[in-house]
Amino acid sequence: MLVIGLTGSIGMGKSTAAQRFRERGIAVFDADGEVHRLYAGPLSEEIKNAFPGTTHDGKVDRVALSAALLKSPERFKDLEAIVHPRVRASERQFLQAEHARGAEMAVLEVPLLFEAGGDSAVDVKIVVTTTREIQRQRVLERPGMTAEKFATVVARQLPEDQKRARADYIVDTGETVENCHRQIDLIIAKIRARNGEAFDRYWRN
Repeated sequence: MLVIGLTGSIGMGKSTAAQRFRERGIAVFDADGEVHRLYAGPLSEEIKNAFPGTTHDGKVDRVALSAALLKSPERFKDLEAIVHPRVRASERQFLQAEHARGAEMAVLEVPLLFEAGGDSAVDVKIVVTTTREIQRQRVLERPGMTAEKFATVVARQLPEDQKRARADYIVDTGETVENCHRQIDLIIAKIRARNGEAFDRYWRN
């Protein structure tokens, strides 16, 4: 089974690209979605202990947690030490299930693929990208987003030119959704015959 790493900075169009894989019958693990699930209960107690005042009614208050991290950006590492192992365990379960059902390929949609070292555990690295202007416009249109939050998120991510340099394939999402889908379809056609090694090496056990 081929393990695909789909990544890109905030606002670059990962969700649009991921949806196309799903439409083509290829399962996608959404790392951000898993974090949301973990914040809704499973990790709330650990985060409450590490970041007092950031949980309510057994759930992580993302606004309060974001505010705490804006005040102390160096504490992102503390949060990652709590969250990343749980997300990695869920990724493993997902890939093992896909392999068991005979899937030809599966996608890990991970915003911090390179930053967290996850690129070494996939066979194919796909980076979605667009111009900084389009990225900024998309992100600032999100509810609750501010220029300060945007700058903090971008500062934690690998510079765009470095991501592109490390990608096997680059998808430009700056035009239409249909154009993005065509690029994904071409990539699927190109990699379909490839043999994957990452699953046996990193995820089987």
